[in-house]
Amino acid sequence: MFGVRACSALWGSRTVSRVQLLRTLSGMTVAQVGLHSIVYTCTITDLFNPMFCFVMQIDEEVAKLLQLKAKLGGDDGKIQFVLKTPKGTRDYNPKQMAIREKVFNTIVHCFKRHGAETIDTPVFELKETLTGKYGEDSKLIYDLKDQGGELLSLRYDLTVPFARYLAMNKITNIKRYHIAKVYRRDNPAMTRGRYREFYQCDFDIAGQYDAMIPDAECLKIVYEILSELDLGDFRIKVNDRRILDGMFAVCGVPDDKFRTICSTVDKLDKMPWEEVKKEMVNEKGLSEEAADQIGEYVSMQGGMDLAERLLQDPKMSQSKQACAGLTDVKLLFSYLQLFQITDKVVFDLSLARGLDYYTGVIYEALLTQAGVAPVVAEAQNGAPGSTEESVSVGSVAGGGRYDGLVGMFDPKGRKVPCVGVSIGIERIFSIMEQKAEACAEKIRTTEVQIMVASAQKNLLEERLRLVTELWNAGIKVQCICIFNPKLLSQLQHCEESGIPLVAILGEQELKDGVVKLRVVATREEVDISRGELVEEIKKRTL
Repeated sequence: MFGVRACSALWGSRTVSRVQLLRTLSGMTVAQVGLHSIVYTCTITDLFNPMFCFVMQIDEEVAKLLQLKAKLGGDDGKIQFVLKTPKGTRDYNPKQMAIREKVFNTIVHCFKRHGAETIDTPVFELKETLTGKYGEDSKLIYDLKDQGGELLSLRYDLTVPFARYLAMNKITNIKRYHIAKVYRRDNPAMTRGRYREFYQCDFDIAGQYDAMIPDAECLKIVYEILSELDLGDFRIKVNDRRILDGMFAVCGVPDDKFRTICSTVDKLDKMPWEEVKKEMVNEKGLSEEAADQIGEYVSMQGGMDLAERLLQDPKMSQSKQACAGLTDVKLLFSYLQLFQITDKVVFDLSLARGLDYYTGVIYEALLTQAGVAPVVAEAQNGAPGSTEESVSVGSVAGGGRYDGLVGMFDPKGRKVPCVGVSIGIERIFSIMEQKAEACAEKIRTTEVQIMVASAQKNLLEERLRLVTELWNAGIKVQCICIFNPKLLSQLQHCEESGIPLVAILGEQELKDGVVKLRVVATREEVDISRGELVEEIKKRTL
């Protein structure tokens, strides 16, 4: 316990403030504090002594100061840093970046194959641009500290900035892709690819087109990307916001509760129906009868046949909104048949997607552990979710139609119909990283085609001349930046790095005007003339 002697000078005055005492204590070094400490014993009577209680309080404050001092640094004045990344973020090593680059290349190639061009927008937007676009998820937006200028927020997704871009530049027709980082103040689950800073890969079609053709192309893109990445079995859920709104209306949900009930339905992929219903009734104030009616509908899954059957449903047929949505879903499935992807697409009435800006078709792609879930018309028994189906391991893509978003930014309210999809790159990357680790796959982190090595000493200048020749010819080449490296260490570096070829220089090779070309995998060696070396490298590595 901190001793009385250390504070005796201050206790001599009744008017001494606690601040003065803390200043005295904080100015002491750790050694000084230890020097002035004494052991203080007390009796029961002391516990009722005001001075003793004051000493106890001082002791607690000293302990806090010492903890703070330990964090900031010792008596030598050196600051001690906590070396970690912020919560919900991570670093990526070269092997992880190689996997990411492969995924990005696959996605970009698909986007370009469908005729998309790319744009970029600022990482932060005016706060008012993002406010009111995300429903209950608006609380996850990162607001930046006011620096005496504009109120700004980090972008939550790439869709709202895209809509702002269209309105600001008066663009009414574009097919674009955008790959960039977004930020969400969410509870991260990093093992499942859920972060606070992450990439989104968006593809959107803006403009006036015939119904459901652009929507079907977006689903085709999701199908192509997930198939090319070979992540395992997947399925794509499809629904329509108009069907949801019509369903809520005929089930007795008040108009002012549509969006909040929609956000609750959106949790069905994470929570069982019993918990979703409990939230609807107890937290959202919905009647139990209305919740039960919603439960009957959200259990239904199928294809074009389900849309046809719901058009004949006594309740759903009363809603013009629902009928319009069901008619479009029928049309969508006819195009999906032409695109040959209906084997992976299911019409699922439980799909809600909580973002406020969706106005029509919505969709979400999920990977499954045990194959694609069978398409069933509806649950035969029990509550929604009681049908036997594959176990989902998470959403990897999602999107939908948002015809009114651009009009929210246009001064004259002019609307530009839009539909798009966002690929969940972080979750895909997590899965591919786990697969690479499981099969002990050797991943190359560079694209070096050949290493220039020397077999004898004092050949640094000759190595650099050859490296320059190859660089100038467009060959990806590397050499060890050491004056006299050992040949064995150079060859080992090639094996560890996956470099396929080695160009070995020695005094005899220089005299003969050749290079000894070594194939690392087979250890085969052959003499190649300097003039033919570039073509030989291209032939063996491209």
